[in-house]
Amino acid sequence: MSMEYGLIGKSLCHSFSPEIHRLFGDYEYGLFELAPDELDGFFRRRDFRGINVTVPYKETVLKYLDDLSTEAAEIGAVNTIINKNGRLCGYNTDFFGLCALLEHAKISLEHRSVLILGTGGTSKTAAAVCRHFNAKSVLKVSRTPKNGEASYEEAAKMPQTEVVINTTPVGMYPDTEEIPIDVSMFPNLCGAVDVIYNPLRTSFVLKAGETSTAAGGLYMLVAQAAAAAELFTGRSIPQEKIEHAYKTVLRQKENIVLIGMPTAGKSTVGRIIAEKLGKSFFDSDELAAALEGKSISGIFAEGGETAFRKIEHRAIALLSKQRGAVIATGGGAVLREENMAALRKNGRLYYLERPLEALSADENHPLSQTAEQLAALFAARKPLYEKYCDTKITVTGGAEETAAAVLEDFLK
Repeated sequence: MSMEYGLIGKSLCHSFSPEIHRLFGDYEYGLFELAPDELDGFFRRRDFRGINVTVPYKETVLKYLDDLSTEAAEIGAVNTIINKNGRLCGYNTDFFGLCALLEHAKISLEHRSVLILGTGGTSKTAAAVCRHFNAKSVLKVSRTPKNGEASYEEAAKMPQTEVVINTTPVGMYPDTEEIPIDVSMFPNLCGAVDVIYNPLRTSFVLKAGETSTAAGGLYMLVAQAAAAAELFTGRSIPQEKIEHAYKTVLRQKENIVLIGMPTAGKSTVGRIIAEKLGKSFFDSDELAAALEGKSISGIFAEGGETAFRKIEHRAIALLSKQRGAVIATGGGAVLREENMAALRKNGRLYYLERPLEALSADENHPLSQTAEQLAALFAARKPLYEKYCDTKITVTGGAEETAAAVLEDFLK
């Protein structure tokens, strides 16, 4: 195996790195999964110009290197290696990436009490960033504490905590329901960061974001890739190019999720958007029906609304793990908070607000077959649509016009 530039790690099937590096340079960038017993041979051959390193090898690779940058030596972990005429030099561009993420999210560490979840290579980087930004106190949290670390039980009893940085894989795809710590235990919390970028917003980020500023790891990933690309090419990358790359990748990976009343036009608008962007389209009602092998009316007839909502939740749980798709939801999807939380992990939620007088009672919709039923649903659900949406699109024209309004917001 030989390569010019690329990423090594144990499991790389969900990596965003190749498409990010394509935005920063014209070099070939590959993914190379290595088992632990393959590292010796890989580094003995040294047949690469530059590589990035991800879990679980950020500390393991140190023994193969001839030189370390100042940051890498201080941190004790490496995520970028440059082959300089046969000598391997290690760098830590994660340091610059995490600094950039904190600045982008406007989360200050200065004079604040910080908890770092995890004790691996990325936690060492986070600790160095805390020192760089003059945090008041820094404590690492581990499932098996030693060397002054706290257990998760001990950390939960530290109400003075102001910022939490998660460097563990807890909450990463596909186990997106998991959360590393209960942030409600921290009444003084003002910031939370998760280095995970898949999903774009973990359960930890969503929960912390209810009461504080919270950010996922995508911006860190892009910023550290830019720093690595500078080392690969010897060319400086301006800040505006980093911002452009971040927005480009976010648009590629983020779902467009449409919520709103029955007959608001979500499915029609969604199909138009998907066609214009070249994205896949999904309808949660269609998937729910397919999961049961019955029509929506048939599900209601046999088990009522309760049975349908359970099936709908299963469908939405599946759809929420899509990336870069367009998703139209059923009108009642907002009735379960878990549905909205799941969709927000990878999605931007648009409420298609059509006035009541422009909606239609429909015998194919079991809960809005009459004008009276429709009006009652509208009154009950409108506050929920407004609560959960990221952007409200007032529908005043046809489907093409509505789709254009969604796209204008999404692509800005």
